[in-house]
Amino acid sequence: MATLLKSLKLLGDESRLRILRLLAQEELSVAELQEILGMGQSRISMSLAQLKQAGLVDLRKIGQKHLYRYTGDATVTRLIEQTAPEIPEAGDDDTGLGLTLKKRKDRVRAYFDELAGRFGRHYIPGRSWKAIAEVLLKLLPPMRIVDIGAGEGTLSLLLAQGAERVIAVDNSEQMIAYGTEAAAKAGVKNLEYRLGDLEELPLEDSSVDLALFSQSLHHAIHPQKALKDAYRVLRPGGKLFILDLNRHNFEEARELYADLWLGFSQVELSDMMKKARFRAMDISVVHREEESPYFETVLATAEKSV
Repeated sequence: MATLLKSLKLLGDESRLRILRLLAQEELSVAELQEILGMGQSRISMSLAQLKQAGLVDLRKIGQKHLYRYTGDATVTRLIEQTAPEIPEAGDDDTGLGLTLKKRKDRVRAYFDELAGRFGRHYIPGRSWKAIAEVLLKLLPPMRIVDIGAGEGTLSLLLAQGAERVIAVDNSEQMIAYGTEAAAKAGVKNLEYRLGDLEELPLEDSSVDLALFSQSLHHAIHPQKALKDAYRVLRPGGKLFILDLNRHNFEEARELYADLWLGFSQVELSDMMKKARFRAMDISVVHREEESPYFETVLATAEKSV
């Protein structure tokens, strides 16, 4: 009861309530909250300290940045939802949150826009032909495949050799343009490039046999949402393949390669696939680099329930 009363007292302040509404939707930094709410840094930091002490928020460190997240229980969540209509700035806050998330995606997209045309000739962690071969050996053509976060489409071009159809999805217009031109020059007719987000694929429900993430899941803002959308576009019994970096501590990857996540452990991948409702999962390390920072590549496979 004492905890609930403390929470109610904190929720009586409109500024703290606005902060909680935003954090209930997305992890945010102090700077991002400043930009959305138009409040001073000290005011926001003080409010966050009070909310953290009450157990309503927590923080996660990513490199030099701290992201705050909502940790309130169901009772507090209902109170926030019920009082939201009484907050005049709620609509503006939601609009600001959307713009902030768009800026995050734009930063990643700008990195790959700059890299278009040079992607295959520059070092990318986890870009291993041995690991790619592991995928190709397990494919059973002909099938309809979506290459999610395809970049220039180097792998898509290879897959198109045996697949019925390959759809390469990327959120960089320059990557899409480069890949489309490369496919046309190669005379590949069953490969289509589509501009789209990893978390909101431009495909119909149950429309593909295989969904592939090749070193792209760590660029998703919400990897869990990306896997759930992959589940959506797969037909019943369809396959999920994930090639990604094993969890590492090479912080420079955030700046060098626009990585949002420092890879995923096998346990993390298993947990995310389970939450996305996949079954028949198999996860293993398929490549280990011999030079520092010794990146490891993980291959995870799963199926959509029939």
